[in-house]
Amino acid sequence: MPQLSLHSPLGDLTVSEEGGQIVALDWGWGRDQTETPLLCRARAALEAYFDGGEMRFTLPLAPAGTPYRRRVWQALCAIPPGETRTYGEIAGLVGGSARAVGGANAANPIPIFIPCHRVVASTGLGGYSGGEGLATKRFLLALEAHSCPAAGTLESTTRAAPGAGPQQGKDRL
Repeated sequence: MPQLSLHSPLGDLTVSEEGGQIVALDWGWGRDQTETPLLCRARAALEAYFDGGEMRFTLPLAPAGTPYRRRVWQALCAIPPGETRTYGEIAGLVGGSARAVGGANAANPIPIFIPCHRVVASTGLGGYSGGEGLATKRFLLALEAHSCPAAGTLESTTRAAPGAGPQQGKDRL
């Protein structure tokens, strides 16, 4: 499986491709480095993201997971950059419980591209299993808040507008 690594403010990241789709983003430097056109696009997208540029990704994504997890991940891709939703709100959209949404987030094989960091607990940040845990989640949320100043603070973005559900994300799952 082709992989390509990059340095980021969160440490080294490695993106993996299979069948012309992104299948994983892992912390750490990958053993093999292959510069496919898609992996170069993914690396450039991440570099722009960390530079405060484009916050939305338009890459073909193929996360391996159950149908339920894939529904959760699709809902996450619809959360606009600089905004958050609670685990319960996502559960209300896709079914299941807030705990099940948390489990799907923890199993997300393509963090950042599938923005599980944008999901928070109703009483605070909740958890995060990538990188350095909550420090990584805080960094990503702060980066997006700085790059999307109209989005407001964490407290003002945890609720969707009345009647607003997720819209079709640009990521394909």
